[in-house]
Amino acid sequence: MYMPLNGEFIMAPGAGFAAFDGSSNPGCETASRATFSTAQNYQWYDPTLWHGATSLENLDQEKYIFSVDEERVPCQYDDVIFPPETSFRVNIASSEQMIQLRSISIMGQKFTSDNRLEEYMQSPSAQLQFHGQGTFRLSNVRCPDKSGCECGNTADHDRICAALLQNSGNQCPVATCKDPLKPVGHCCEICGAIISLEYSSNFDIELYRDRILHTFLNLPKNAGIQMAISKVNEPQGFLGNAPHSSVSFVQIVLLDNKTGSQIGTHAEQLAKDIMGDIAEHGQSFGIVTGSLKAATGSNWDAQRTDGHTSATIAATVVGVVLLLLLMGTLLLLYRKGILR
Repeated sequence: MYMPLNGEFIMAPGAGFAAFDGSSNPGCETASRATFSTAQNYQWYDPTLWHGATSLENLDQEKYIFSVDEERVPCQYDDVIFPPETSFRVNIASSEQMIQLRSISIMGQKFTSDNRLEEYMQSPSAQLQFHGQGTFRLSNVRCPDKSGCECGNTADHDRICAALLQNSGNQCPVATCKDPLKPVGHCCEICGAIISLEYSSNFDIELYRDRILHTFLNLPKNAGIQMAISKVNEPQGFLGNAPHSSVSFVQIVLLDNKTGSQIGTHAEQLAKDIMGDIAEHGQSFGIVTGSLKAATGSNWDAQRTDGHTSATIAATVVGVVLLLLLMGTLLLLYRKGILR
């Protein structure tokens, strides 16, 4: 029997089959049970299904980049590749009903225009590979802004997080630090550091990414630290009211592989080194200002110690005040002759 190149096996309930490579003796195999998972559950917006890399060479060598969760799903200026000679079925339902990409490669064919892709999407193969209420739009252009472009997945943030956390009851893992951070575009809180950059028209995000990689991350002492750098957009409110505008800035997220009381401390130190470099050389890279936030296990211990000390001081002060009030009351009562 020949396996169909484009087709489906439809098997009756309880049916089974056996396969061998020709060297074994049919009928002498040890019986075993194989379970096939349904392909209907795979979603385009599931970050766990994607690997991102800065080049095809890095992709082949499995040198993947770290990104916030929204950017782990293909962004509007990304090239998407489904490896040839592989089968897949993915739900492309989208909040915008339009998935914007630079290009997409399927079964060895690279599509850079909507017309060619639309023709393919009508084929029997595409009908098996893609389902759901969504379509693709291809631009075949790179990000036109040297300061970076936003990913474009913000409208599907909830969909991305639901897919990411579907096997954990939609619950994020507990961040083991005091006041954990929530990067823009990320689903869960983290322990580590975030640097936010305000930039001028001279800023080049790829040039600055290389600066951080070669000056800091490639140093042996910084092994184990992950960095994500991208342009993001965050709503801005007025005096705590509902957001009425938004502002773009460059976000650098740093995570380390430390645990316990040391979690985040390595990332925090690197962030401080980067901030020192910004103070000295930032203007030459088009950086106007930078701000740093950090959450570490050591901060948690310090915060808890400080809180305990403050509580002790407050209790002592209250105790002294109550004692003075009591003494004053006793003195008042004594002078009135009530106490004997």
